[in-house]
Amino acid sequence: MIVFAASDKGGTGRSVTSANLAYQRALAGDDVVYVDFDFGSPTAPAVFDVPDMQRGIENGGLHSYLEGTAPEPARIDVWRRTEHPVLRRTPIGAGRLVLLPGDASGGEFVTDQDSVHRCVDLLLRLNAEFDLILVDLSAGRSYAMDMVLEATAGRELQQVVSRWVVFHRWTRQHVIAAAGLVFAERGLLEGGAERGHDKDALRSVIRFVRAAVPDPDSALWSHLSPAQFAWMQMYDEKLRRLAAELGVGDSVLLGTVPLEPILQWREQLITEEEVVATQIANKETLDAMEAIARRLTEDTHWGQP
Repeated sequence: MIVFAASDKGGTGRSVTSANLAYQRALAGDDVVYVDFDFGSPTAPAVFDVPDMQRGIENGGLHSYLEGTAPEPARIDVWRRTEHPVLRRTPIGAGRLVLLPGDASGGEFVTDQDSVHRCVDLLLRLNAEFDLILVDLSAGRSYAMDMVLEATAGRELQQVVSRWVVFHRWTRQHVIAAAGLVFAERGLLEGGAERGHDKDALRSVIRFVRAAVPDPDSALWSHLSPAQFAWMQMYDEKLRRLAAELGVGDSVLLGTVPLEPILQWREQLITEEEVVATQIANKETLDAMEAIARRLTEDTHWGQP
């Protein structure tokens, strides 16, 4: 299965949440590959704590492969290369966790038919090798999005199950932006239809994830005055109504990640050690990541039998 991670804005938590989802699926025993198609900011290695490539790899990354200057993209075995002390002790029963990084010197680039063909070939080979392919796309209506929409519309990938997860923060601007990315003119649905996708079928495989959602009942907000608490409850309800009106409401919600200081400041993987041993992360955050990771492949959360 291929899962494409998209967002209309930067700062939605798309990349750090996607990396956590990949980590959780590998912990569960799946062979997982994280494909960094965030061409403008290929910083996935930083989330996985892979040294010496905080903004991508120096040579032979995904930019080089898609542009035809490298025969194969570089592969990073996260369990072996990470400096994260927990990840370096590969858990018993864990599957493979592989990162395909972008080039450090890369950036957004116009894709052509040759790039699309290389993308198709890469996804086909990865699908034969891994249980889950998680593709992190550049924010907005990007060349990366156009490329994968065209690639997945072709007959070669029609038999491969693919799904889309759109990330947004729980603010008015982000809710509006997420709806626009999917439903607006030149958005995901229209762009997919132009490239040969059935619009209704494509819409059925799109779900939303709300990131950095404040919970007024959390201890994080215990200092709130009665007036602030009442305002948060009122505005949360307004956001829920807005999301429902724009088509990104609870009926298409895959999950919610609570506001988490670690993710806000460091953008890292949340492990059980951070929750239980050092107690620097909240259990609710780990539970949310585990739930969303599980739901990626559970048909009941996608309106399928």
